[in-house]
Amino acid sequence: MNIGLNSIFETLKIISGVAIFFVWVVRYKNIKKEFQDYQLPTWVRDLTGILKISFACMLQFSDPEIVRLGSLGISFLMAAAVITHIRLRSTFRKYIASVTMLLMSLSILYLSFS
Repeated sequence: MNIGLNSIFETLKIISGVAIFFVWVVRYKNIKKEFQDYQLPTWVRDLTGILKISFACMLQFSDPEIVRLGSLGISFLMAAAVITHIRLRSTFRKYIASVTMLLMSLSILYLSFS
């Protein structure tokens, strides 16, 4: 991978990790409210949080296989989030963050093969 792509790759990994940590730790009250508003069980919320934080940590490794697993996991969870927002007829403003994170995690997955 050339220097420019490697810089983008590393930047996306850091931004994704920080964003997930921020949303699931610092702004956890918002997550609790969102899952309540959408009438999702608390075990789904807790499992989602554990998986997202675990996958975000995996992005910070240098081993491409671990990074791929982390980005694939985040991609799956973000795709589920986008589908859930669409099924519940949320406004796009409510799920643009999910779409953005999905695109970032897919980009990390793609770049991990370079």
